[in-house]
Amino acid sequence: MFSPAAFISFGLLLAPFASAAVHDVTVGAGGLTYSPEAISAVPGDQVVFHFQPKNHTVTQSSFASPCGKKDGGMDSGFMPVAANVTDNFPTYTVTVNDTEPIWIYCAQAANTPSSHCGAGMVFAINCGADGSPNSFTNFKNAALAVGASLASAAPSGSAAPGYGYPSASGTAPQATGTGTTTGSATTTTHTVVVGGPGKLAFNPPSIQAQPNEVVLFQFQQKNHTVTQSSFGAPCEPLAATSTTGQNGFDSGFFPVADNTTTYPTWSITVNDTNPVWAYCKQKTATGSHCGAGMVFAINAVDSSAKNFSAFQAAAMKINGTSANSTSGGASSSDAVPSLHISTAVSVGLAAVGAAFTLLL
Repeated sequence: MFSPAAFISFGLLLAPFASAAVHDVTVGAGGLTYSPEAISAVPGDQVVFHFQPKNHTVTQSSFASPCGKKDGGMDSGFMPVAANVTDNFPTYTVTVNDTEPIWIYCAQAANTPSSHCGAGMVFAINCGADGSPNSFTNFKNAALAVGASLASAAPSGSAAPGYGYPSASGTAPQATGTGTTTGSATTTTHTVVVGGPGKLAFNPPSIQAQPNEVVLFQFQQKNHTVTQSSFGAPCEPLAATSTTGQNGFDSGFFPVADNTTTYPTWSITVNDTNPVWAYCKQKTATGSHCGAGMVFAINAVDSSAKNFSAFQAAAMKINGTSANSTSGGASSSDAVPSLHISTAVSVGLAAVGAAFTLLL
């Protein structure tokens, strides 16, 4: 039995949490921004991120590396929100534990010239005041410098062989269906359908293309990506496995509602005839889209050991996982969410004999 004194002491200990403030932050309203961009908070305060239409993340980084995920840091994962959603936006809540600065960025299109972080989509909790070394202004400027560096490197074609700088569009493709269409006397466009009702597939799954030809991906229902990988690691981004510094292309997630009839597209230009391997990096409760066989290839050689069937079989054998990686990184919801989203992790505090909840 607790004594009255014990109950009084426990109540005093909880007093700071009873008066905790809630800070609301809007993600992606009207552009690539968090609003507000920076806040001050005390231990026990909660920061609630409200995700607006498009597809963003709340990912912890560091002042020194504003657009790189911090080891062990928080990460909301991708929160795709359809354009026709007007209320009940998904949220992600963080409880502040101390007064140390917390640095945040959006991981959409990371390590590409289209990086949201590189465009200045960053946020901070308890950053230094303007004029101090760790001010928000300095943090944002560092992120913009990352974006400028990625943009200046894009035209060189040095990122990886086999593709040109990717482009994205919110309009329907000029060529519908699957297969190959001729756009002009010198340019051929290959249209590939990504997903669709009840489908975890690229259609067609493998094509042959010549240099300067365009591969146009038409994203249909659900939420998929076109992410470059390698034959040896079919379900991992090329940037994570390359030994020569190749980044590889990545469309980012394209959420498409069930009632959509005008589909977004994303295209790449083929630079040479080397094989190009790609997959959908969407995760599921039991594995991944890649592990279900949702992979794609350009210029795979059927007569070689590294043919498309072998590539797809390798992806399905490992179910989208790898002994060298974990599934703890950023991912997104499989469907376009329209309801409040939050998860909770219970953190026990032995010193007070109580359990507090940290909303992530």
